[in-house]
Amino acid sequence: MGQITRIGMDISKNFFELHCVAADEKVVKKATLKRHNVVAFFSKLEPLKIGIEACGTSHHWARRLRELGHEVVLIPPQYVKAYVKRGKNDAIDAEAICEAMSRPSMRFVPVKSEEQQAVQMLVGLRSREVARRTQLANTIRGYAGEFGVIVPKGLSRIEALLKQVAERPQLPAMAHEMFEELARDFAATDIRIKRLTHRLLAWQRSNEQCRRLKEIPGVGPMNAALLTIKVPDIANFRSPRDFAAWNGLTPKNHSTAKRNRLGAITKAGDEALRSALVVGATSVINQVRRGRRKASPWLAKMLAKKAPKLVAVALANKMARVAYVLMATGQSFDRKRFEGMTAEA
Repeated sequence: MGQITRIGMDISKNFFELHCVAADEKVVKKATLKRHNVVAFFSKLEPLKIGIEACGTSHHWARRLRELGHEVVLIPPQYVKAYVKRGKNDAIDAEAICEAMSRPSMRFVPVKSEEQQAVQMLVGLRSREVARRTQLANTIRGYAGEFGVIVPKGLSRIEALLKQVAERPQLPAMAHEMFEELARDFAATDIRIKRLTHRLLAWQRSNEQCRRLKEIPGVGPMNAALLTIKVPDIANFRSPRDFAAWNGLTPKNHSTAKRNRLGAITKAGDEALRSALVVGATSVINQVRRGRRKASPWLAKMLAKKAPKLVAVALANKMARVAYVLMATGQSFDRKRFEGMTAEA
């Protein structure tokens, strides 16, 4: 029996499936471990390469196994799926992980530190509360509309709407009670958002890379924090275009027989990061259209011939490329160079 050189490990809450191979690619061992036995098992092995599918708890186990001296790589689930021969169970998944990690061209997910995951929690909680506030605002508007109370769009109008409802004594007492419940919930949610935003901005100010990234038009503090925590190692990307493609901001390619057929953007990668970049780009375009910001020659040309939504995606692509350069080189943002760039640069 040869010495184990590579292990594909499929993890779950309590049971971990292992697929172990030797240098000659022959299967050495297949095993199932309980969660509390994992560290003890790997502490007895010589340093080797371990592959894990990127999923819940995968970053934790990658850090634990690296502490034991092993090389650990995380593989995106969609890249593992191609190596599943037939059927699906934990043992088959472990074999597919072991095969996928051996490919020279395979791309891996960077392992996040505990601090990065903590900040990701902060961003996630804030996003949840923002969504909750929007839901409450729509609920209040809907119920108020049933009683003939209508106000213009905007979160800032909700307080005035609630005041109008309170000033209508002809409404049933129960309706007033329910609106008061909604008002308290809305106010509490708004306070939580402000507290989480303050905490996130404090972290962003303490991070040197965030301070540089937020200077990019359309990025700002929140997007800078997302870029920093979602991309722990920019060296995993070969070029600015590679980084933009990972964000799903490049068109799908359906080319064949030397005929180029490009479709809509792929929407691959991290949805939250891509959405944040597009929203930031949309904000820049809205400011330009309202005369609050001067458009660069490239942006003015694009707005003259393309729909605003298409331009927003192109600008988000450009923002991602600039962010790549700043993260890869440590440079500060150069506004003149940015305004002279094209989306293909």
